[in-house]
Amino acid sequence: MRSVSPTMLDAVGNTPLVRLRKVVPPECGTVLVKLEFANPTGSMKDRVAKAMVEAAERDGRLRPGGTVVEYTGGTTGVSLAFVCAAKGYRLHVVFSDAFSDEKGRTMAAFGAEVTNVPSDGKRINEALFRKLVETARTLAERPNHWFCNQLENPDGAAGYHPLGEEIWEQTVGRVDAFVQAVGTAHSLHGVTEALWKHNPKVEIVAVEPAESAVLSGGSSGSHRIEGIGIGYLPPLWNPKLVNRIVPVPTGEAERMSRRLAREEGLFVGTSSGANVVAAATIARELGPGSTVVTLMVDSGLRYLSTELFGPVPR
Repeated sequence: MRSVSPTMLDAVGNTPLVRLRKVVPPECGTVLVKLEFANPTGSMKDRVAKAMVEAAERDGRLRPGGTVVEYTGGTTGVSLAFVCAAKGYRLHVVFSDAFSDEKGRTMAAFGAEVTNVPSDGKRINEALFRKLVETARTLAERPNHWFCNQLENPDGAAGYHPLGEEIWEQTVGRVDAFVQAVGTAHSLHGVTEALWKHNPKVEIVAVEPAESAVLSGGSSGSHRIEGIGIGYLPPLWNPKLVNRIVPVPTGEAERMSRRLAREEGLFVGTSSGANVVAAATIARELGPGSTVVTLMVDSGLRYLSTELFGPVPR
């Protein structure tokens, strides 16, 4: 049983790790999933938002009464809104209609000011992300505003070191591969750094949308997997911290997300579905006796208005 947390920020982390039983074929190794939707706002991004804000506080970039500015596909924005509310900062986020309505509503509910950038038919691609970034950069030029700039923020990976340590402890050091989808790359790199301190032979697998497989050397394109695949190499991407890259088509990721809800009781978003598709591929290759760990990035509650789960049954 957890002890009492002094504040909501102390409730971040220490999430459960569970085994998938039905969506992974029997000839595969074990696939374990870290339930990051157990964090306060329902996603792993609580970890990185807290880390980036606290690093900026320590070195004076963010001062009392200041305003945080950030571009977001929504998940990091929700977590920043939570952290800023708990710490007493204002937050101005640059968002888009390409992402779920739930994310925008949640940021506003935490008190964030939301600027919306129209997308091209709700398509997630390089042009959209670059416009989000530049809009936020301009807003952050105002006095007493701090530009979080997650894609170029070197404090991000450290926010996931505890996640890597949790995985190592919960598996008792029995982890053969770690699989994670790439947006900023902070979560993949942070977990890798933690795991490789214990065992540099753990295989690290990056996941990206097949329709925009730029990490694999493919062309930039549009896709529907929110939170990953920005359409160009993330500025802090470090290929030395990755052994392999697995592209996953949007359709396969969506189908797996629906299966996870109906067959495993795991209600998660599309990037989590992509993670499981890739993790099952690795577990099949490594075979029985192996252990593959991946992340359930966020809750499916954030995607009820999207095509992922379809219209309300009548």
